Amino acid sequence: MAEQPFILPYHGILPVYPELRIAGPRSALIGRVTLGPRATLGTLALIRADGHVVETGADFHLGDWGTVHIAHERYPTIIGDGVTVGPDAVVHACTVGDGCVIEEDAIILDGSVVESGVVMEAGAIAFPRSRLEADTLYAGAPAKPVRRIDEAERAARAARLRSLASAPPPPAGGPARLDIHPTSFIAANSSVSGIFRAGARASVLFSCTLDARGSEIVLGENSNIQDNSVVRCTDGPVVIAANAVVGHNVALESCTVGTGSLVGTGSRVAPGTVVEPDVLLAAGARTQKGQVLESGFLWGGNPARRIAPLDDKKRDMIPWIIATYCEYTADFLASQQQAARRASLG
Repeated sequence: MAEQPFILPYHGILPVYPELRIAGPRSALIGRVTLGPRATLGTLALIRADGHVVETGADFHLGDWGTVHIAHERYPTIIGDGVTVGPDAVVHACTVGDGCVIEEDAIILDGSVVESGVVMEAGAIAFPRSRLEADTLYAGAPAKPVRRIDEAERAARAARLRSLASAPPPPAGGPARLDIHPTSFIAANSSVSGIFRAGARASVLFSCTLDARGSEIVLGENSNIQDNSVVRCTDGPVVIAANAVVGHNVALESCTVGTGSLVGTGSRVAPGTVVEPDVLLAAGARTQKGQVLESGFLWGGNPARRIAPLDDKKRDMIPWIIATYCEYTADFLASQQQAARRASLG
């Protein structure tokens, strides 16, 4: 029998996962998830279905640090049969057809449709509302068609990802010293070491790793660090101001994130970076050491550069995300506390 993943309901609804073959260390299924038979989950793999549903077909594989999520009351995530998702990839609020292969660090964003037989190469990003045509290899950011791909090559790429040995969870850097508001939430399958301070309604979601080492990590009120993100103090503190968003599978090192800013899915924020207030850092972006991201702009690319001034639509998105995550925080905190009480009673 497979090791069991960490399970938590959302609004009282528990995941359904018949015939789960493998559940890696600290993997998690949250809320309205329905897995097809023979699914496999890697180390810290996370599927979260709170504001909508996630449904997968048979023989789904989610690699180490892989994340599957939805868009609250907007888009579910629907995944077909025989889909393979590699390590540190993110499948978000989209539809993925049968037999697709999503390689390492690839990202699929909201409203996208990935037709059957697509292969996304490592690091590719399907921007929101993209359509990726069947039986085609895609690469780049944004993902662009490279060539047609046959069944034999697709199967070989899937087999490579599925054969990767599960990595051990990252070791904790030491005991945690927590100074957190009673309304804040730290997921039980996340790891926190060193000094961590969190304000009211702040949240550290599932499968995250926070390591303050000899410094401290500060998370302001209403702010959130989303699933499978890694936050490390390598050369000073990490300070995330109030009303800020750190997306899925982000890496932050000794940096500052200002009020009202959003660090997009899969971004890498280098030591000494200052993300000023009112900044949107696009998915998959990479900053340079000591870089200052000026307020009022969308930044993206590798290395990150100014793309365009923020318009009202982009600015309005961040308060909406904050409000949604404060709702999630309250629900998950209550569910996790209830589960802990049940466990203490045997």
